[in-house]
Amino acid sequence: MKKKRVLSGMRPTGKTHLGHLHGILENWRNLQDEYECFYFAADWHALTSEYKNIAIIKESLNEMIIDWLSVGIDPQRSTLFVQSWVKEHAELHLLLSMITPLGWLERNPTYKEQQEELVDKDISTYGFLGYPVLQAADILMYKGNYVPVGKDQLPHLEITREIARRFNYLYQETFPPPEALLTEVPNLGGTDGRKMSKSYNNAIFISDPLDVLVAKIEQMITDPQRGYRKDPGNPDVCGLFPYHRIYTEPEVVKEINRECRRAGIGCRECKRILIKSIQEYLAPIQEKRKYYLTHPAEVEEIIEEGTRGAREVAQHTMAEVREAMGM
Repeated sequence: MKKKRVLSGMRPTGKTHLGHLHGILENWRNLQDEYECFYFAADWHALTSEYKNIAIIKESLNEMIIDWLSVGIDPQRSTLFVQSWVKEHAELHLLLSMITPLGWLERNPTYKEQQEELVDKDISTYGFLGYPVLQAADILMYKGNYVPVGKDQLPHLEITREIARRFNYLYQETFPPPEALLTEVPNLGGTDGRKMSKSYNNAIFISDPLDVLVAKIEQMITDPQRGYRKDPGNPDVCGLFPYHRIYTEPEVVKEINRECRRAGIGCRECKRILIKSIQEYLAPIQEKRKYYLTHPAEVEEIIEEGTRGAREVAQHTMAEVREAMGM
């Protein structure tokens, strides 16, 4: 029985952090067992916010895919490719933009959220307003049955579904409207308690060496009401505790939960335990990163092979699109 298809992408705009690891990449790794997976480096999407700093895209692209390989994304089971290397994405984006009502883009809730978050960047551009159309082209090109998203990303996917239905109505049945594959995103804040983000400078990266990891964990915010070692704490409001739930052994997590509440353990000791837990978790990933960083030709071959496979699918889809439109 033919596997159903999953498509997802990431923007190469800097280093991979722990939020990406647990919110995206581990899910991608697990989906490989059940689905035919297409994962791409969304370098054209990165231009929507980094058009003044294209160097960061070029610097990040290969390392980002190295990070994927290091956490277990398998090129034998998944197609890994670069968006801009498959020019058919641009053609489908153009054609879909002709049939997409402006109101669909203006009501996109992420548009205003991103403007508020990226206050240091000028994203009042045509490209940023229209990025959901490019996103629709990315998904529909491969006729993805599912797109892994968190609940906050459902409006993005609904625009893609609307565009697919509109194309099918105007021309002929070509695109299956993709469905959401809801994923649980762990509540993992940054070192300052806000959402982990490269733009906030509060991220812990999977490539961080031990000394950097130690420095970042030591500055993390714990229970703000716990002024002294002898004061009882509350793990429920502590920035460290969600990390312990992911990285620390369950029995130790229970002990930390109990001892913190009765001042049996201090924040400094709690941080030392967390540093050791994260270090052990990341060790095999960082070891694989070292391998791929020293074998760039192998990485290049993986990307080129995956892109060839993606291009074949894209060319077939675009032949169908042109026929449906009578072009």
